[in-house]
Amino acid sequence: MFKNVKAKSEEMNDLITRAESIVNTAEVEKRELTPDEAQELAEIRDNVKAIKDYLGIDKDLDEAMEAAKEDGRACGDEQRAAKVDNSVEIEETRAFENYVRGVVLHERAGELAPANNGAIIPTTIARKIVELVYDICPILDKSEKYNVKGKLEIPYYPADNSTQITVAFATEFTDLASSTGNFTTIELSGYLAGALTKISKSLINNVEFDVVGFIVKRMAYDIARFLEANLLGKGGGSVVGLGGATNVTTAASASAITADEIITFQGTIKDIYQANAMWIMSPATRDALRLLKDDEGRYLLNDDISAPFGKTLLGKPVFVSDNMDDIATGKTVIYYGDMSGLATKFSEEMHVEVLRELYAAQHAVGVVGWVEFDAKIQDQQKIAAFKMA
Repeated sequence: MFKNVKAKSEEMNDLITRAESIVNTAEVEKRELTPDEAQELAEIRDNVKAIKDYLGIDKDLDEAMEAAKEDGRACGDEQRAAKVDNSVEIEETRAFENYVRGVVLHERAGELAPANNGAIIPTTIARKIVELVYDICPILDKSEKYNVKGKLEIPYYPADNSTQITVAFATEFTDLASSTGNFTTIELSGYLAGALTKISKSLINNVEFDVVGFIVKRMAYDIARFLEANLLGKGGGSVVGLGGATNVTTAASASAITADEIITFQGTIKDIYQANAMWIMSPATRDALRLLKDDEGRYLLNDDISAPFGKTLLGKPVFVSDNMDDIATGKTVIYYGDMSGLATKFSEEMHVEVLRELYAAQHAVGVVGWVEFDAKIQDQQKIAAFKMA
């Protein structure tokens, strides 16, 4: 309950003054309200309404008390719903950990479904693995993702098509000359891949060991590494990935890269696609570029704590991957561009299982992850490759 009418009236006036100040500032600066300002105005509105209800300005005291009760019940419903969601995650995590540790309970999470010689990881834990995969593999995160079953055909209009649509000046009452643009398609299939991690039972039986956290991080790392290699066209399988780039620059040397070559290579991507561009290379290639300077003696590669990966090359972030080839004869050592030009297709959600009995003779527990995917460049204008002579 409020302490007194005078104090609450002054509080309401202060809230209204604050709201007017927020709106006036936005009008003077000729801009829209920021999300924080909009949220603050919403909170002011609710507080003013509550004070008005209490003071009997718009409603009598009884109606105000009833409204407050309704608000309290609604808030309670939201809190109870949040607690239900949280309790499901806690229950699934506990049931999953107990299953891995071999603890038999009468209760088990609804989605800890039995599988052949194992159990399927609950959705809440599998979701954490997927989220961590995206964090570890920025190429996948920034790619254009399609979650569809079967084959996927993406219509594509090549930028270098010889029969481009023609735009020209025209004269009234004169027919326009027609031109035909030829569309092609990029076909994405689905290739099944699996990742297996084995965990020592001695480690699992250590009560202080975070077994769920370990499985999430280990599986995410293994799957992300595998996906990254294939997205870079280095997986040795059927997935083409960035290996299908047609915008290729070849170095003059088989063993060295010059500053002029890097500057020219960056320019092969049109300005319209430069905003979200990034470099991809191996650690050894990055080290080789550290000493490169432009015509004014400035280093091309710089440390930048504000950059996504801590390094920038000609103003763009540098992502380092062990899956990229080092500088050597005929190797593709750098990719550059906007990774949304890469299309990735997943035929089904990541499927992860725990195998307790299969590796019992090894005193270990297996965790296997299955994924069916494909990847190809869908817009060649966005991505370029740098290859050694």
